Order: sequence, then C-alpha cells, then structure tokens
Amino acid sequence: MEKYICKTCGTQFPPSVHQPESCPICMEERQYLGPRGQEWTTLHEMTESQIYINEIQQEESNLYSMKTVPEFAIGQTAYLIQHNGFNLMWDCITYLDEHTIDTIKDLGGLDAIALSHPHYYSAQAEWAETFNVPIYIHEDDREWVMRDSEHIIFWSGESLKVQDGLVIHRLGGHFKGGAVLHWENGSQGKGVLLTGDIIQVVADSGWVSFMYSYPNLIPLPAETVERMAGRIKTLSFDRVYNAFHRVIEKEADLAVQRSAKRYIKAVRGELFQT
Repeated sequence: MEKYICKTCGTQFPPSVHQPESCPICMEERQYLGPRGQEWTTLHEMTESQIYINEIQQEESNLYSMKTVPEFAIGQTAYLIQHNGFNLMWDCITYLDEHTIDTIKDLGGLDAIALSHPHYYSAQAEWAETFNVPIYIHEDDREWVMRDSEHIIFWSGESLKVQDGLVIHRLGGHFKGGAVLHWENGSQGKGVLLTGDIIQVVADSGWVSFMYSYPNLIPLPAETVERMAGRIKTLSFDRVYNAFHRVIEKEADLAVQRSAKRYIKAVRGELFQT
C-alpha cells in the first residue's frame, strides 16, 4: 500500500495498492496536467532520491517560510507563524523529511495547520499526523480533500479565530472556501495578511490581483472581487505574503483595496480606451 502523490499539484492520496486513475484537482479548469500526463510519486521515493530539501528561513520576527527545492509540483511556500506560544502552519507543502521535522521542533513544533484552498492541501494529513495537530479547512472545500484524516476540522461561516490575534477569513473567489489569514501582531504589530493565492501579489509589488484560475488565466467576475475586498476592508495589515514569496512590504491593506478597484474597472471595460 502506497500513498501516491500527484506530481503536478503535489496532493497526497489515501493508501492504495494501485496508483489512482487521475487527480481530480488537476482534472478541472483551475489546474492542469503537464505535457507528460498524469504522473505519480510517493514521499518514500522523494526522500530516497536525496534530491529535495526544504528551505526554512526567517522572514521577520516570529515568521518563517518553508519551500521545497528544487521546486516540486506547484512550488508554493508555506509559513510558520509563532504567536504567543502557539505555532501555526499556514498552507502546506508536500515534502516532509527528518531534517524538516527536527528544524520545526527546534522552532517549537506545530500546534495547528490552516489552509487557504485545495491547491495547497498537498500532504497535509502526513504533516498533521507527524506533529499530531488539527487541520483547519473551510467546509465549502470539503469535496477537494483527497486524503481524509481525523485531524481535519471543517469550519463554517465567514471567519474562524484560531487564537486571539490569528483569524482566518473566508473570501471565496479562487475557490468557494478560499481563505486568508490575518495575523494581528505581524510586522511589529502593524498586521500581516497571508493570502496563498486567494489574493495574489503581482510583479509590480505594490499591487495584487485575483483569478479563478491562475495557470489558465480565467478571471473572476467584478462582483466577486468587490465582495472579497469588502470582507477585509476593516482589517489592518501593513504586509501581505503570498504563496510564492512575493511580499507587499508596507500599506498592504491600502494596496489590496486600490488593486480591487483597478481590477473591477478592467473587467468591466472601464480601464481601457478602445
């Protein structure tokens, strides 16, 4: 019995004798299959190859990033937030080895895992079982959990307070249960928003954007983005960290609102001269 992993998105599946026929996450329009089609691996194969390591580095006080190199699957970054003695992992990566486990234990271990959306579920059950912690996923994205676990807690509503000063907000958009994490104490008390790619920091680092599918360039409706921006308008945060190591360093809350207005004008055809 092997717990097969989709090489395109990094999602781990339940133990089985045979490889799954396909990965449902990659078969729908927000993802894709690579030119070689459906391919599988396992954590055992990955660790035995001695190709991969997880780079864990400090981004600011009480915030660490975790990324697998060389890049695997989608290539996202996960984060470890240290908050008043509580360690929260935001989003997840597939690769997990003894060096990673030891490093995280040196940082105080994990107390919980929370996810922005299904593309980063990866090997979340493996991580949760290793550290014996709960996983917080919005119930609207329950169908995309490929490997069930007793550690998963499906939350509902528009927000979930994990701890005082650590609150998950459901924005929808990219996925119905798409969520962001507001860390009130981040950026020296000015606030941090960790967004996965529910809100995506773009190449011009003072701006963000919003998409239904990033690889396939499918936009969201103006009304959806207007609603998303409205749900976090009252939050104060100086920085945004996305899932690909892009950061808005200051006045990020203003940048998100400014970007939402520009996006809405663009999809309504009000930004361009024709």
